[in-house]
Amino acid sequence: MPSATASSPYEVKATCLSLQCMVLSFQYLSSFSYCHHLSLSLSLLYSSLSLSHTGRSLTFNNMALWLTSTRRCGGNLMKKIISSHPLPLFPNYQTTFASSSSSPTHSINGKKTSSFQYSFLGTRHYKSMHAAGEQILTQEDDNDDSTFGKTKNMDLPGGKIAYTTDMKFLPGSSEERVKCYRVLDEDGYPISSNLLEYMSKELALRVYSGMVTLNTMDKFFYEAQRQGRLSFYLTSFGEEAINLASAAALSFDDIVLAQYREPGVLLWRGFTMQEFANQCFGNNIGHGKGRQMPIHYGSKKLNYITISSPLATQLPQAVGMAYSLKMDKKDACVVAFFGDGTTSEGDFHAALNFAAVMDAPVVFICRNNGWAISTQVTEQFRSDGVVVKGQAYGIPSIRVDGNDALAVYNVVRSARETAINEQRPILIEAMTYRVSHHSTSDDSTKYRSKDVIEYWKTVHSPITRLRNWVERKGWWSDKEESELRAQTMKQVKHAIDEAEKEEMPLLRDMFTDVYDDLPSNLMEQETLVRETIQRHPKDFPKDMPL
Repeated sequence: MPSATASSPYEVKATCLSLQCMVLSFQYLSSFSYCHHLSLSLSLLYSSLSLSHTGRSLTFNNMALWLTSTRRCGGNLMKKIISSHPLPLFPNYQTTFASSSSSPTHSINGKKTSSFQYSFLGTRHYKSMHAAGEQILTQEDDNDDSTFGKTKNMDLPGGKIAYTTDMKFLPGSSEERVKCYRVLDEDGYPISSNLLEYMSKELALRVYSGMVTLNTMDKFFYEAQRQGRLSFYLTSFGEEAINLASAAALSFDDIVLAQYREPGVLLWRGFTMQEFANQCFGNNIGHGKGRQMPIHYGSKKLNYITISSPLATQLPQAVGMAYSLKMDKKDACVVAFFGDGTTSEGDFHAALNFAAVMDAPVVFICRNNGWAISTQVTEQFRSDGVVVKGQAYGIPSIRVDGNDALAVYNVVRSARETAINEQRPILIEAMTYRVSHHSTSDDSTKYRSKDVIEYWKTVHSPITRLRNWVERKGWWSDKEESELRAQTMKQVKHAIDEAEKEEMPLLRDMFTDVYDDLPSNLMEQETLVRETIQRHPKDFPKDMPL
C-alpha cells in the first residue's frame, strides 16, 4: 500500500508531472505496439506508488533517465512537457555552473548530487535557464525528426510519408511566380550570349516565312468572312510563334491533336493554302465535305487529327494515343494543343492525371493568351497560371515566352526528347496574348481596351521579334520581305477564288463516310431532309446539289 506519510508540495508536483509524462508516453508507445516498453513502464509506475516519498522520487528520476536515454520512448516528449510550464516545478532544486565550460552540479535541499543521477528528466541546463527559468528545449531537440509526433518514412498507401506535430496548411500559391523562359527580348536581341541558338539559317527562315504566311492567310480569310463569303473564321494573330516554332521542333511521325488556333502546324507539315480554303468553304473537294465548321482542319496523311469544337475533348484522346505509341515502342510522341480556358474543363484534369499515372509520352502545350473568349485569366483561376497544374499531377512543367520563336522551339524540342526517351508526359505553358477577337462572332473591344490590343500587336509582335533577329544575323533583307509578302498575298487570294468555284457536296454526302452500309435510321433521316426541301424550297439554296 502507498505510504501515508504527508507529501510536500515538491513531491506532489513531481508525482503529477511524472505521471503526466508517463501516461502520455504510454499512449505514444502503445500506438506503435511497443508492448515490452509499455509493460515495463506500467510496472515501474505501480512499484513507485508503494514506495516512501524518498523512494518515489528516486524511482521517478530513474524512469526519467530511462525514457530520456531511449529517445524513441519519450525523452523529448518529457522536455516538451516541462518547457510548457512557466513556473519552476522544483523550487528546492538548483543548478549551478562553475564556469562556462564546466558541467552543472545539482542539489536538492542543499545536498549535492551527481549530474547524471539527478539531471531533471534528462534535459540540458543553460545559464539562461538558471537566470530566467526558461529554455529547456534546445533547437536540436525541437527540430529532431525522431521526437514525439515526428516519425520519418511511415508506410502509407501511395508511399512513405513523414509525420509532423506542426499543423501547417500549404499556401494556395507561391509568393514568387514561376519564371518564364526566353531567348530573345522584345527587340529580337539575345538576352544572354551564352544561350545556344538552336535554329540554323534554313530553319529560322522557314519558321519566319511560315509565320508571315499564317498571318497573311488569317487577314484575307477573316475579310472573306466579313464579306459574307465564309460562314465563320478564327485567326491566330499574336500566336504565330507558338504555331510554327513548335511545329519545327516536332517530327512528322508525332501525332498532333490541336484545338482551333494551330493551323500553322498543318501549314508547316505541308497542308496547302488551297486545302485550307476548300475546308473553310466546305466545297466538294474539301477535307470534311462541308460536314464541319470552317477552320476544323484535319489530315490523316500529316498525322493531324481533325479538330472538334468542344473544348478539351482532344486531351484524354491524346493520352490514349500516346499510350498506344508506348505499347508499340514507337520513336514518337503525341502533342496536344489547347488554350487557357480549356484548363477549366474536367477533361483537362482527367487527361493530366491519366498521362501521369500511365507515363504516356505526350506533350501538352497550353497557349495562355490571357482570354477565354471574354473571360480573362484572373477570373479563370487563382493559381499561378497553368504551369503549376502540371506539378500538382506529378508532371514536369515549364513556362515559356510564347512570342519568342527561339524559346518555343528550344522548349518543345527538349520536351519531345524527354517525352520519348523517358516515356513520360510534359506540360508547357506558352505565355502570349490573343491580339485578335476570339472569332468572327466576337467583338473583343466590348471587354478590353483597344490600346492594350495595339500595344501587344506592336511591342510584343512575335513576327517582328524574329525578323529583327534574322536581319541582324544577315539572313534577311527588306527586299526578301517584300517578295515574301507579295507572293503570299497572291497565293491566298488565288486559293479563295478557286475554292469558291468548286461545287458544293451532294446532299447524300451528309450521311456517308461513316458506315460501310448505311443503317436504316440514317436512310430515314435522308428521306426526311429531302421531303423538307421539297415542301420549303425557298428556305434552301437553289443551286444546292441534291
